[in-house]
Amino acid sequence: MDEAKGIKLLLTYDVIAERQQEYYQFVMGRYLPALQSMGFQMSEAWHTAFGSSPDRLIGFVCRDEEKMQELLESDLWLSLNDELEGFVTGFGYKIVPYKGGFQL
Repeated sequence: MDEAKGIKLLLTYDVIAERQQEYYQFVMGRYLPALQSMGFQMSEAWHTAFGSSPDRLIGFVCRDEEKMQELLESDLWLSLNDELEGFVTGFGYKIVPYKGGFQL
């Protein structure tokens, strides 16, 4: 992805320990494929092993702000995140300019 044009979506959350298997099935079977179908690429997935940061930091990139806005205004986005919140706590997201590599 061209760093000058890309936009990154960063998701953060903690996975509920008792729902971990269901979480993985949902993310791999529905969440990732749905975002990919809308033109997003997963750029990274980080797990926090120690400390007070959220368990997961997941990054997705897309080509421009219009594509990002299309996602954020879609019923699919709302539906996916409503379902995701059944498996996680502390869900949050932010949009940043794509710079490659690790970003917060």
